[in-house]
Amino acid sequence: MKLQQLRYIVEVLNHNLNVSATAESLYTSQPGISKQVRMLEDELGVQIFGRSGKHLTHVTPAGGDIINIAQEILSKVESIKSVAREHTLPDQGKLNIATTHTQARYALPDVIKGFMGKYPKVSLHMHQGTPAQISDAAAKGEADFAIATEALHLYNDLVMLPCYHWNRSIVVSKDHPLAKLRDVSLSDVAKYPMVTYVFGFTGRSELDQAFSDAGLDPKIVFTATDADVIKTYVRLGVGVGVIATMAIDEMSDKDLVAIDASHLFKPSTTKIGFRKGTFLRQYMYDFIERFAPHLTKDVVEKAIMLKNADDIDAMFADLKLPVR
Repeated sequence: MKLQQLRYIVEVLNHNLNVSATAESLYTSQPGISKQVRMLEDELGVQIFGRSGKHLTHVTPAGGDIINIAQEILSKVESIKSVAREHTLPDQGKLNIATTHTQARYALPDVIKGFMGKYPKVSLHMHQGTPAQISDAAAKGEADFAIATEALHLYNDLVMLPCYHWNRSIVVSKDHPLAKLRDVSLSDVAKYPMVTYVFGFTGRSELDQAFSDAGLDPKIVFTATDADVIKTYVRLGVGVGVIATMAIDEMSDKDLVAIDASHLFKPSTTKIGFRKGTFLRQYMYDFIERFAPHLTKDVVEKAIMLKNADDIDAMFADLKLPVR
C-alpha cells in the first residue's frame, strides 16, 4: 500500500469518479491511475469502486470506509509536513480561505491587511463560493479555513468556532415611502418588491423565517450573492433591499437610506472552521485571533479537544459575541 495509491482514490472521488479529470489534475496518466487503483484493490481483496466496462460507476460500501480512512491519513501526512515547516520556516507558508462575497468584501479586508503586514512571506488565497462550495473546499483540504454563516449543517466535519453576530438593514432610495416611516415593520416591508440575497447566502434563512413566522409572503423579485449588486438594483428602483448591515458604506451609499432592521430579524452568527485533526501553524492561530479576538490560541485548542459541534456551542454559550 502506497500513499500515492491513497491519494489517487481520494482524488478520484473528488473528481466524481472521472479518472481522466483526476489524471489531469494530478499531472499524470489515466492508465497509471487505473493501474494503481486496481493494484490497491487486489492487495486489499475488495473493490473500492464499482465499474461498468472501463468506467467507474460508484463507490462500494467497503470503498467508502477505505476512502474515509485514506483522507484521514493524507491529512495527517500534511500535518506532519506542517509541523516540520513550523520549525524550519515559521514565518513562511500559505493560507487558503473559503468564504462568501460579503465576508471577503466587508469583514476581512482589515484583517488580511494586518495579517499580510506581519507575515509578508505567507501567500494568502481567497476562494469565494456558495456554502456548499465552501464546506467542500475545506473538507477536501483545498481551504485551510471556512468562514460562513449559512447552512452550517454542511460543516459537521469541521471545527466551527463562533466569531460575531450581525444583523440586517433595509436600504431604499431617499424618496421611498419606507424612508419616511419612524418605525418600520415586517408588514410595511412586505408591501413592496424586495431584492436580497440568494437563498442559502448571508443569513437569508433568518429573513425568510421572520416573514414566515409573521404569516407574510414577501415579494422577492431579484436575488444576488453580492450586496453591491443588490444595492445597484435598489438604485434602479427594482425593489427594497435587505442586506447585511456591515455591507453599508457611509461614503459610497450616501444616495441610499439605511434603516436598521435588527428589531425585525434574528441575528446571524458567522463562524470560522477548519478540518478536525489539522495542525494549525502559529500564523493560522494569529489569523483566527485577528478575525475574532476572543478566539485566542488557548481557546481554540480547548475547542479542538471537544467531541462535537454541540459541545463547542456550549463552550461559547455564555460568551457575549461582538456585533457587526
